[in-house]
Amino acid sequence: MSAPTAHVPKQNTRGRVIFASLIGTTIEFYDFYIYATASVLVFPALFFPDATEINAILSAFAIFGVAFVARPLGSIVFGHFGDKIGRKGTLVASLLTMGIATFLIGFLPPAQGSFVVLAPLMLVLLRFAQGLALGGEWSGAALLATENAPEGKRAIYGTFPQLGAPIGFIVANLMFVGLQLGLDAEQFQAWGWRVPFIFSAVMVLVGLYVRLKLVESVSFTNVVAQKKVAKSPLAATLTRHWRPVIAGTFIMVATYVLFYLMTSFTLTYGTAKTTEQASAEAAAAGEAFDAAAFVPGLGIERPLFLTMLIIGVVFFGIFTVVSGPLAERFGRRKFLLWVTAGILVFGLAWSLFFGPGTAAAMVGLIIGFTLMGFTFGPMAAILPELFPANVRYTGSAIAYNLASVIGAAPASFVAIALWQAGGGSTVLVGVYLGIAAIATLIALWLTRETRDVDYDNNVA
Repeated sequence: MSAPTAHVPKQNTRGRVIFASLIGTTIEFYDFYIYATASVLVFPALFFPDATEINAILSAFAIFGVAFVARPLGSIVFGHFGDKIGRKGTLVASLLTMGIATFLIGFLPPAQGSFVVLAPLMLVLLRFAQGLALGGEWSGAALLATENAPEGKRAIYGTFPQLGAPIGFIVANLMFVGLQLGLDAEQFQAWGWRVPFIFSAVMVLVGLYVRLKLVESVSFTNVVAQKKVAKSPLAATLTRHWRPVIAGTFIMVATYVLFYLMTSFTLTYGTAKTTEQASAEAAAAGEAFDAAAFVPGLGIERPLFLTMLIIGVVFFGIFTVVSGPLAERFGRRKFLLWVTAGILVFGLAWSLFFGPGTAAAMVGLIIGFTLMGFTFGPMAAILPELFPANVRYTGSAIAYNLASVIGAAPASFVAIALWQAGGGSTVLVGVYLGIAAIATLIALWLTRETRDVDYDNNVA
């Protein structure tokens, strides 16, 4: 009589891990980016028609920042369930929340008549829901990838969910470029901008199908088997693991500031009229032009600048992939110290790229997005590695999303204010990026290397 076969826990295949972590974050970031793009191209006129041009832009970016306020709350809510009941169900819930909110934005009425107050209010609420969802999505996807990674390949597997950022950005902006080229200005303003929001429903269905087929990771099943599931993951994180929360928050700050300067701010600055364009436009309309009060940009047509951004983001994706093996070889800490030093230098040289003209801006976009790939890629490994498995979802989510409040939420708003204060010069914008890089360098210097931690059996 043969001996009974030992039970082998079912595991996720490599392909399923890659696709599920990648498709989810692609959808989440796609949803996030179409809002960011619409904040520049459509929302100022649609929801703030009575404001001046610059105030309408600032109002749209203020609502853009609402999501970053919601993200820490999302990290607490989804982190709680991710550490209590598992990664799979939490990932499905975050995807549904983001998908429904984004889909509904596509049906919002303009701020006219009886909707003059209600429309912006509904936009704020749906934007809050987007932030809530993204607050839980990233950490779940990072854990899905790294907790299913073979030994010595966590940083490599961690680049899979990170690739969702450049892919989501490219898909979102290709849709906007196509719509702007295929529709006239009136059609785009009336209904064309709604298409990317409504289309997100299709992508969400694909993501849900894949994620529902997942099984729990070995790390979480070990936590359950050892009966070490935290009664309150938030309390455990804040009382026993607050130091890595602070470290992880500041490790992410420069990454966030860099990204939102490279996308939201450069789109605003790059497509703003030059002094010559604004003067000629005023003269053609028979209006007076006050050059002293005007804040000039690069004057690049929006479809062209969106195309330039897409080219830059291709470099973001390529170097996100490249960063994984480098972070494995040299260690997360050493690799990120060098990359962040590069971000500091780039910040100090910012006005050399964003000021002279189109060619210089294209070079700046390529350099900035290359640095973005290098710094963003290892984050899905280093942040979760700072925490034991039973509070890993909550801890990494809080650190990641607190960084969004400090780094991402004010980035576009502050950069526009600094651009205005400089009378069109972007020198102060670069100084702002440099300060963020210094904060991250200090955090990395004070943090231990995490490459060799026992990831599966590290339970507090």
